[in-house]
Amino acid sequence: MELKYKRILLKLSGEALAGEKKFGLDYDVINNICESIKKCVDVGTQVGIVVGGGNFIRGRMSGSLDRIRADHMGMLATAINALALADALEALGVETRVQTAITMRQVAEPVIRGRAVRHLEKGRVVIFGCGTGNPLCSTDSAASLRGVEIGAEILLKATLVDGVYDKDPNKFPDAKRYETLPFSKVINENLAVMDMSAAAMCKEQNLPMLVFDLSRPDNILDAVLGKQVGTVVLPE
Repeated sequence: MELKYKRILLKLSGEALAGEKKFGLDYDVINNICESIKKCVDVGTQVGIVVGGGNFIRGRMSGSLDRIRADHMGMLATAINALALADALEALGVETRVQTAITMRQVAEPVIRGRAVRHLEKGRVVIFGCGTGNPLCSTDSAASLRGVEIGAEILLKATLVDGVYDKDPNKFPDAKRYETLPFSKVINENLAVMDMSAAAMCKEQNLPMLVFDLSRPDNILDAVLGKQVGTVVLPE
């Protein structure tokens, strides 16, 4: 198989790991995702992953909790998800390393760029937990940051919709899906694709993004092979 992308950063939402339960971990869903990731590794793609924590807690929707503390709790939730993904991948025979932006040496490596790149070069999947390590920063921002740091050729953003639309397709039957569009349009029109600071980083650092539907996990493999999947968002 001819690869379009040799090295990717895959952004997975925490909600995706919960499946229809909407909370916690659905191991059938996780295994399906990890089987697709394994296929990418098997064809030679180097895979970094940033995972969210919304299946346990989201800082901006945490009720009466202090926002900073809620964000710290959310970062710990991403570490749980990272370990769950690592366990599922290793059960499939995929060598994996978890790196976290909050130090927890008993369960994960600290985020070290050079070490992460070396792991990728050796064919290991690197899963980044705890976002950027800072409150008030989304895991979208972590995904764009880690993508730039590891030299990913593209950021693959797995979502619950099949691309980027000009308006909410769940509310407007006439919503139009884009095949390609620039980050400037995403930013200027405030399209609900990702956090605006993350979009700005991708634009500034020339990191393209592919937004696609994860309900069919093999879309991940199709994306690295260059098949038409979702919407490509370009720096210019």
